[in-house]
Amino acid sequence: MRTAEINRKTKETDISVKLNLDGGEVNIETGIGFFDHMLTALAVHGGFGLTVRAAGDLNVDGHHTAEDVGITLGAAFARALGDKAGIMRYGSAYIPMDEALGFCALDISSRPYLVFSARFTNERVGEFDTCLTEEFMRAFAFNAGITLHLRCEYGGNDHHIIEALFKALAHALKQAVRLNSDGGALSTKGSL
Repeated sequence: MRTAEINRKTKETDISVKLNLDGGEVNIETGIGFFDHMLTALAVHGGFGLTVRAAGDLNVDGHHTAEDVGITLGAAFARALGDKAGIMRYGSAYIPMDEALGFCALDISSRPYLVFSARFTNERVGEFDTCLTEEFMRAFAFNAGITLHLRCEYGGNDHHIIEALFKALAHALKQAVRLNSDGGALSTKGSL
């Protein structure tokens, strides 16, 4: 079973994540409504079972919560994938969201990297600071061991831009974690 349960507690946040790469219940509570919406979209479009509970210092702002959820979710992905043998490894997707078009390409390579290209015109969507989109993606990619490229091709509504990026990530992950036909590592080295 490709599952993981990770807890992370600091002076700033208390995060718990339960992940099932092959599906299940989705229940997200971070205290930031728009972020909950994005994490729900990530789980539903990726076909993942995901429970996230986050208590953070939202009286300061949402930065620690978004980043620490990214760290914890990334660690859960890494644990659920184990040695990564038997997965397709690569995934990519273009996702339209009304006037916005998001693109994601990724490699579950154990070589974390983030290339992020999106511009926002507003500081916030609801109670979510738009700049936290990149912070979450970086924390997720580096803790999951993923080379992650995200780009907004165009768009004018920040809600749509961010949602297109989260859904593009979901569909790319769904491809990459699919099981391959021989169960081996998709690498000339023989391991990831």
